Amino acid sequence: MAIARPVRVLGLAAVMMWCFFLYQVFRPGANIKVPLGIPNNERDPLLDPTGEPEGILHRAGPGYAPDAAHSERINATLLALVRNSELPGMLQAMRDLERTWNHKFNYPWTFFNDEEFSDEFKKKTSEVTNAETRYEVIPREHWEVPSWINMDLFQESVKILEEHDIQYAGMMSYHQMCRWNSGLFYKHPALANTQFYWRVEPKVHFFCDIDYDVFRFMQDHNKTYGFTINLYDAPDSIPSLWPETTKFLSAHPSYLHENSAMNWLVDKARRPDHNYKANGYSTCHFWSNFEIADMSFWRSREYEDYFNHLDRAGGFFYERWGDAPVHSIALGLFEDRNRIHWFRDIGYQHIPFFNCPNSPKCKGCVTGRFTDGEAWLNKEDCRPNWFKFAHMD
Repeated sequence: MAIARPVRVLGLAAVMMWCFFLYQVFRPGANIKVPLGIPNNERDPLLDPTGEPEGILHRAGPGYAPDAAHSERINATLLALVRNSELPGMLQAMRDLERTWNHKFNYPWTFFNDEEFSDEFKKKTSEVTNAETRYEVIPREHWEVPSWINMDLFQESVKILEEHDIQYAGMMSYHQMCRWNSGLFYKHPALANTQFYWRVEPKVHFFCDIDYDVFRFMQDHNKTYGFTINLYDAPDSIPSLWPETTKFLSAHPSYLHENSAMNWLVDKARRPDHNYKANGYSTCHFWSNFEIADMSFWRSREYEDYFNHLDRAGGFFYERWGDAPVHSIALGLFEDRNRIHWFRDIGYQHIPFFNCPNSPKCKGCVTGRFTDGEAWLNKEDCRPNWFKFAHMD
């Protein structure tokens, strides 16, 4: 017997509603609340037209030629810690930065490795730039595992980190790299008389033409540190970093700067789970694969004492303390926050995150895009906290 038309219509409607319900439940990301980097009631500053920093800026001229008799370059270098095997990625990063900035200013490149650079590495990197290139080997005492590290405890610690899916937990060279970048690179004899550096890593991208001397900008405007990207760290990689820091502060209360960025470091409103797991630290940090900085800060008594305290605590090996949170905590505590500068006009990418300004000088990136990865990566953006607590300049 045929089914009445009204019944068929109701049945079809029921099937369609059921399909819609299943789609809403099982569609990708349906049950995941993804916090965006910039709150809905705030505008990302990168969407606003972005120009050069205010104030006196030094432009390219004859004094910046590679062989200028009276060079206008100040005491600074482009700096890279890189292996011979990373040559293709290093060449790509160099070409980007030379094209957008350094072909105008010709600052020297200083490359560091824990072994000798190959002739091929030296030849091909020197061909990418008209500037001077320097190739340095890290002293063994700066790279090897310190005598006070218990290797049995290290192996047990690796197991715990791997249980929490901490990347590079068992890679000894990664732990060594983090320690060297945190407190030893500026002690290399090749940098003894160098003040400023711009850190460049293999495979990074630069998108915007920069027409002023960024090192002179840092010097003239009394800036200590420049960053592009501001992230949350993995709290399970640094559970004892903040407790060790508070222990250090208790012993050296005068080291805390009166205009510090403490609130940025201890905020728990936006990512309370991170603050809880990191024992009081928000885990916000400057992503140090890009940093333009004055090494006078790292050479200060405050930072030297802090690094030595952390080094003896062993967290570079027993946990996975990175140079990014270590640098950031030190800057946030011991430096005037107004001396930390967001280079909003420098287009930059280190996979999977971007700093892409709204500027006609930028090509190859999407204005305001924070990541080209999965949507959940947007929650790793800690810039809103910096804007809120540190009063960006």
